[in-house]
Amino acid sequence: MVSEEQVLEALSNIQDPDLGRDIVSLGFVKNLKIDGEAVSFALELTTPACPVKEAFRSDAQRLVGAIDGVGSVDVTMTAMAPKPKTGNDIDTLKKVGAVIAVSSCKGGVGKSTVAAQLARAIQREGHKVGLLDIDLYGPSLPTLFHVQQPDVFMRHNLIQPLEIDGLKTMSLGYMIGDKPAVMRGPMVSNYTMQLLRQTEWGELDYLIIDMPPGTGDIQLTLVQQAALDGAIIVTTPQALSLVDVARGILMFESTDVPVLGMVENMAYFECDQCSTRHHIFGTGSDLLKNRFGLDILAQLPILPGISDASKKSSGADIEAFSTLAENLHREIGKRRIDAEPKPEVTSIDGHVQIKWPDGKVNAIPNKTLRTSCQCALCINEYTSEAILDPGSVPEDIKVEGIQPLGNYAVAISWSDGHSSGIFSWEHMRGITATA
Repeated sequence: MVSEEQVLEALSNIQDPDLGRDIVSLGFVKNLKIDGEAVSFALELTTPACPVKEAFRSDAQRLVGAIDGVGSVDVTMTAMAPKPKTGNDIDTLKKVGAVIAVSSCKGGVGKSTVAAQLARAIQREGHKVGLLDIDLYGPSLPTLFHVQQPDVFMRHNLIQPLEIDGLKTMSLGYMIGDKPAVMRGPMVSNYTMQLLRQTEWGELDYLIIDMPPGTGDIQLTLVQQAALDGAIIVTTPQALSLVDVARGILMFESTDVPVLGMVENMAYFECDQCSTRHHIFGTGSDLLKNRFGLDILAQLPILPGISDASKKSSGADIEAFSTLAENLHREIGKRRIDAEPKPEVTSIDGHVQIKWPDGKVNAIPNKTLRTSCQCALCINEYTSEAILDPGSVPEDIKVEGIQPLGNYAVAISWSDGHSSGIFSWEHMRGITATA
């Protein structure tokens, strides 16, 4: 008779490509039952949108089916419930699988276009998706979806989202049209919470929230109330845009919202005569990765019609959008399993000590680390040359605070008043290698 050990041994040959471990040790195999020659079990993945779901299913059927004595294999695919999130008492979000913020700290970088096209890309994968435009001063959904003055109504004291070719959407722009939203801070927060709490989203796999640019009251209100599963930061290769990325990272991570990665919009255009990619704003991907330690989820081109999201098929011919959706699924899965060990960073006797997951310990002198800062105040954004004078940094400079930033970096504040430095693990490894 087939044993449970044989089945688990066979399944242990399936590796999760993102987590670097087999599905048995990760605890994905559930409800294993053996009835004579019939074997059944469930594979509980990190997210229903797992990009390798079908590969896992076929591999599991093949490996278990090859065991002597197995006549049939029944594999059920399920997904983990999201981890409980503090403050998530919003009834209209109870049936939403994942809430993702799309943010930028500078206007004009195409954040709303990215949010809309991401929603469409996930929808095309067969998932139920909603899109909430929370930018009260400059709502973009009416333009992106070619909707003007729609009939927005309430039922049982709940706002009914407007469904556009299968995508549920809501925006203050649906109600005010082209009129400016003349509001002060408290009123803005009230409208924000009304849209968030009173829109009847129903059952969704994803709710994408198009945030207003910046890190002010509206953003903090939303972050604190919505219990976000993660945030994506949109930027462009322009130096002025990169300056503000750190602010967004620090805002989200300080409120326990993981930053899942960055999207580099307007990264290039491809000449239709020579098929050459031209980076008219410069190439910023390496700088972004080295400076913040975050992955680039997608590089989006400059294309005519990219801001049209009125149909389910909108953007389907742009591969970067499907890449963005797939990478988003992967990052959410990583955060939910939380299987990746992180370095431990402490301040000890004039040094910053890093204990790496492999047990190795390095210590970097405070001044050495401080003068290596890659923030906009310490290096030239255009040339990447240092503008910080090492002689201006005290020899006895002290660490005032250390803030872990997900699984990619730490933020350190110093006794000289500097607090905008983000030090990625790669950056710190590089310093220890040359020390």
